[in-house]
Amino acid sequence: MASVKSKAGANNESSPYRESARAGAGSPSLVAGAASLSLNSSRAYALEDFDTIATVGTGTFGRVFLVRDKKSRGFFALKAMKIPDVIRLKQEQHVHNEKEVLTEVNHPFLIKLFWTHHDERFLYMLMDYVPGGELFSYLRSRGRFSNGTGLFYTSEIVCAIEYLHARNIVYRDLKPENILLDHDGHIRLTDFGFAKKLSDRTWTLCGTPEYLAPEVIQSKGHGRAVDWWALGVLIFEMLAGYPPFFDDNPFGIYQKILAGKLEFPRHLDFYVKDLIKKFLVIDRARRLGNMKNGADDVKRHRWFKTVDWDAVPMRRLKPPIVPKVSHEGDTSNFDVYPEDEWKKEPPVPPKDLEIFKNF
Repeated sequence: MASVKSKAGANNESSPYRESARAGAGSPSLVAGAASLSLNSSRAYALEDFDTIATVGTGTFGRVFLVRDKKSRGFFALKAMKIPDVIRLKQEQHVHNEKEVLTEVNHPFLIKLFWTHHDERFLYMLMDYVPGGELFSYLRSRGRFSNGTGLFYTSEIVCAIEYLHARNIVYRDLKPENILLDHDGHIRLTDFGFAKKLSDRTWTLCGTPEYLAPEVIQSKGHGRAVDWWALGVLIFEMLAGYPPFFDDNPFGIYQKILAGKLEFPRHLDFYVKDLIKKFLVIDRARRLGNMKNGADDVKRHRWFKTVDWDAVPMRRLKPPIVPKVSHEGDTSNFDVYPEDEWKKEPPVPPKDLEIFKNF
C-alpha cells in the first residue's frame, strides 16, 4: 500500500500498490538484519514474523507484498526497496522523508506505518493493508464519477490535506493511483515518498506531470499550495474522466499548465467548475486553500454546502462505492503480479549502508 516509484524528477508511474515499495526488491528474503523499530505499534517486529502471500504492487525500485503475521494472523503491506536502486536514483532523502512523515501522522484517511527495518540489501516499511484497491481502478472502469461521488472523495481528501498542512507537511503526490479504498469504501492516502516536512519552501521537482503546480515547473520554490492545485486537477479528472492538462509528452503538459487554459465538459456542475477554477489559479497567493483561512475557505465553498464537516473525519458519510472484499487478505482488487524471485542482490557496502543506519 505504498508505492515504489522513481522519485527522481517528475515521474508518471501507475499506482500506489502498483508501484509499491518505492524501491525494488525481489521476494525479500525474510531474513532479519539490522535496525528495527516500532512506530505506530507497541510491538517490535522481525522479518521472520511474516509469511509472504502475494505481490500487490511494483515500481522502479521496490515491491509491496501482502504479508501475514504468523502470530496474530493479521494482514499487512510490506514495502521492500532495493538499497542499490534507491542510491542510484538519488532517492535516499525521499525515503527518509517518507519514514519521518509517516512516523508523525495518525489520521483515518492516511496509511499507517508500523515498523521500518533494513538489512544489507533492502529497506522495509510495514504498513496496514487496505484491501479495496486504488481509486484509479474504479475511475477507469466507470469512465468518470457522478457529482455526488466526486463530492464524497473530495471531502475526505480535504480533511486529509488539512491535517497534513496543520503539521507543516506537504504531500506532493495527490492522484487517483495514490488513493486507496478500505473495505467500507473510505479513502486512505498512500505513497508518502514525495511528502516532506516544510520549514519554508522546497525546490525539488517531483510529482506526476499532469498534477504539477506551475510553481513546481518553474522551479520558483513551492510549499503547501501545490496540494490544493493537485486537488483541483483531481476533482476535474474524477468528474470529467481525464485530467485538465494532458499531452503526449511532459513538456507539452507543462506548457498547458503554465498557459492555464481550462476547458470544462458541459455536464459539470456550476459550483464545481467554480471550485476547480479557484484551485487552478497560477498565482498561489490567490489560490483557494492557500490564503489566510486555509482549508476553512475550501470547506465554505458552495459545492460543499451539503457536507457536514464534523462527520467527515468520523467516517460518517456514506461511501458511494463499497469494494468487493471477501476477507481481510483479499487481493482481488489489485493487479496480479508474477511472483518471480527478485534477482539476488549483492550486499551493499558498509559505507552505503551507513546512509540508512537510522532507518
